[in-house]
Amino acid sequence: MTQPEQFLPVIENETATSRIILVCEHASNLIPPAYNDLGLTLAQRQAHIAWDPGALALSRRLAQRLDATLIHAPVSRLVYDCNRAPDMPGAMPARSEVYDIPGNATISASERLARTEAVYLPWAAGLHALIAKRIALGRHPVLITIHSFTPIFHGKPRHLEFGVIHDADPHLAVAILDAAHKLTRLHADLNAPYSAADHVTHTLRVQATPYGLPNAMLEIRNDLIAAPASVNAMADQLAPVLNMGLVEIQRQAKAS
Repeated sequence: MTQPEQFLPVIENETATSRIILVCEHASNLIPPAYNDLGLTLAQRQAHIAWDPGALALSRRLAQRLDATLIHAPVSRLVYDCNRAPDMPGAMPARSEVYDIPGNATISASERLARTEAVYLPWAAGLHALIAKRIALGRHPVLITIHSFTPIFHGKPRHLEFGVIHDADPHLAVAILDAAHKLTRLHADLNAPYSAADHVTHTLRVQATPYGLPNAMLEIRNDLIAAPASVNAMADQLAPVLNMGLVEIQRQAKAS
């Protein structure tokens, strides 16, 4: 397969005043023509295996309410999952949830490299540049990644509505969870429905931890952000939650 052009991350509201950088690695279900739909049906390409439905729309609403910068990936995570390292099977999965991914079943090392060069390296460089520029200006950013999850997973319903996940540094995640309990009625929990043990915190680990930046990963159940009105309602709930979490870790930093 001929290597396609590089797919650059999309940056919105780059001159925002907030310290927060919102990151949406699973924003798109686009599978470029060079990948022949990865052998999937239209329904499969629109399902959660290909992206996080509602995550980009919610990220955009939160960016508006918080005056935050947003960066999001331009292609489906089935082509390359930008929240996975190149050596992880999940970066180009041969199976996702209950679905086989034919176009990923037998890819060679050279094809894996081509996808890494086409998708992951531009993504990682773009996010790193955004962070480094802020640090150079003395505006140490706060990194928050936005994801959605399915209400039913392997046949089992999930009652969780809002999950907050951390990697090595729990402070922001705990502050956000506490704020969610105070300000909303969402069924919220820490390190659910996934945790760092599930290899879902790659972006935080690579982009935030080396600089000591506050960071957290948010997971919203996707039936709660399935329509524009519900996206707006969720953004109205979560924007104050994120602000309160940020205020709390700033208070902790001053007290230490």
